[in-house]
Amino acid sequence: MADSKKEVLGEQGIYDAKTLGTPKTLVLGLQHMFAMFGSTVLVPIITGLSVSATLLFAGLGTLLFHLITKRKVPAFLGSSFAFLAGYGAISGLMLAREQYTTQEALDAAVADGKFLSASHLLPYACFGVALAGLLYLVLALLFKVFGAMRVMKFFPPIVTGPIIMAIGLILSQSAINSCSSNWPIALVAIFAIIICNIWGKGMVKILPILIGVIASYLVAAVTGNVDFSGVAAAPWIGLPIKFQDTVFALFSSARDSGTLFLHTVNPETKEIVVSSMTKGGLLLTAAITIVPIAIATMMEHIGDISAISSTVNRNFIKDPGLHRTLTGDGLATAVASLFGAPANTTYGENTGVLSLTKVFDPFVIRLAAFFAILMSFCPKFSAIIEAMPSATVGGISLVLYGMISAVGVRNVVETQVDFSKSRNVIIAALILVLSIGINFSAAGAIAFSIGSANIALSGLAVGSLVGIILNAVLPGKDFNFNEDAGTETGADLSGISEKELKKEPAKKEAEKK
Repeated sequence: MADSKKEVLGEQGIYDAKTLGTPKTLVLGLQHMFAMFGSTVLVPIITGLSVSATLLFAGLGTLLFHLITKRKVPAFLGSSFAFLAGYGAISGLMLAREQYTTQEALDAAVADGKFLSASHLLPYACFGVALAGLLYLVLALLFKVFGAMRVMKFFPPIVTGPIIMAIGLILSQSAINSCSSNWPIALVAIFAIIICNIWGKGMVKILPILIGVIASYLVAAVTGNVDFSGVAAAPWIGLPIKFQDTVFALFSSARDSGTLFLHTVNPETKEIVVSSMTKGGLLLTAAITIVPIAIATMMEHIGDISAISSTVNRNFIKDPGLHRTLTGDGLATAVASLFGAPANTTYGENTGVLSLTKVFDPFVIRLAAFFAILMSFCPKFSAIIEAMPSATVGGISLVLYGMISAVGVRNVVETQVDFSKSRNVIIAALILVLSIGINFSAAGAIAFSIGSANIALSGLAVGSLVGIILNAVLPGKDFNFNEDAGTETGADLSGISEKELKKEPAKKEAEKK
């Protein structure tokens, strides 16, 4: 009996993990947890969100997704990298409760901590991400009512590809700044990821980010570049959620009531530009800045569901249907954001594990979700993650942000977008120039007022909206969504290519011959 199981494992799909026995099933669940781990915890490390809350809602979000999709889809929901630009745009705002008009006063206020910190502003970003999650429900409803082919005409690769490119390029500056704190440590992470991605086999190829983090972290620890005082002080058991980090805290007190002042400095004239902003204006700014990013993540979702369908030989686009998978992903993102955790997305790393093990039972993914939930209640473990030096994060981010932009390029190349058409050139050009140009301009955003509320619109939001509108009004649309395949819509922003993983068995067969 054992021999037959060994013969089946890795050769044909196993849809009932019970046939493997409890020990093997538990090990497979742990393997899925480690597959998602490196990428999932990297998002809170970069943004400043809670690692414990991230693990908790990665687990809970996955279980919610499985419930909504009738427990049919073996997908794990981890942290989404696509929203990093949105978190950075809001948490990076120079907001204070007082107005400063000279450089000396501005510098002194920053030194005294009178500006709202990133941790103070992150709940506003989470509010915007929660609304982005609800946008998934709108698209799910449209799919249910009008069908996928009609709706997808408004979100072709000529729109989503350049948006994804812009996300990575906008983030690139922060990666270089982090690497600059210690380039040797950053280079360890970079080289480890490259080696694992190019020459790695099996699980090594699926875990490049985790291996890169561990290698760089160890070098930093050995060379005395890590402060472990926070680890020693952290308790072993604790609650993963802090109320002040949630969106609910914004509405439960008088915090930030009244007028805030947004300060931007013209890099050429050194002139300080001050504009007032209320809490309502800040909430609107977060919403308008972050919600358009969901356009890219929803297309990523469709591509990932297609990849999972191909891997396990089941058409999940039709059953349980994209309306259910989008609803599950959107609700998981909205709930996680409300409690101060990052947005969720279906993970390519776990699809890679499915491809390697050939164990397609969704129960194994749910086990991984339970393990993630258990780990979230250990503050000492979170403190180890948070003690990671910025150079390690910078090295990982440098590769990751480049991958995000490269995924956008791959999206337009593989879908054979026709750039001989003027409409496509114009759409791509305006998305890229507006997104990147506005972001790195002196103002950093487009500011305007709605009633008494002042709003600062990020470059990515402007570029995304312009791209969607132009695609809708310009003649010559030629994109048709294939409901049986769906692969031409999405891009895997988690850094793992399902196509590469699927080529591994084919390569081995060719080598045997």
